[in-house]
Amino acid sequence: MNPVNPVLNPVNDALNISVATQYIKEQSEPNAGRFIFTYTISITNNGEAPMTLRKRHWLITNSDNSKIEVNGEGVVGKQPLIGPNQSYQYTSGVVLNSPVGTMEGHYVMEKSNGDVFNAPIPTFLLSVPNSVN
Repeated sequence: MNPVNPVLNPVNDALNISVATQYIKEQSEPNAGRFIFTYTISITNNGEAPMTLRKRHWLITNSDNSKIEVNGEGVVGKQPLIGPNQSYQYTSGVVLNSPVGTMEGHYVMEKSNGDVFNAPIPTFLLSVPNSVN
């Protein structure tokens, strides 16, 4: 996996999001422009109150600058409640049409008091090994 350092969320200092990516060579078909990646996201609530991940928004960019937007409820079919000093981790996947691309986006989080905020997910790289120096 290619770990990306945890990034402190500027909107809510209590939320910490980190990403690790992996190229899935055995499922990819480079000659057909099909590159499969997984990404594992860890969300840690360092705050004093629980938060629920309500929605996700992704912007996926291929190296040819084509873009795909993804919006949906929760992540991997769940809207996890993340308690104080707890973490939630999930793994999902994406198909690119190029050996290099990026993902970025945000989660819509709801605090226990009903306040809603966007938690940015910084841009992270998806790349076939040895394709980027």
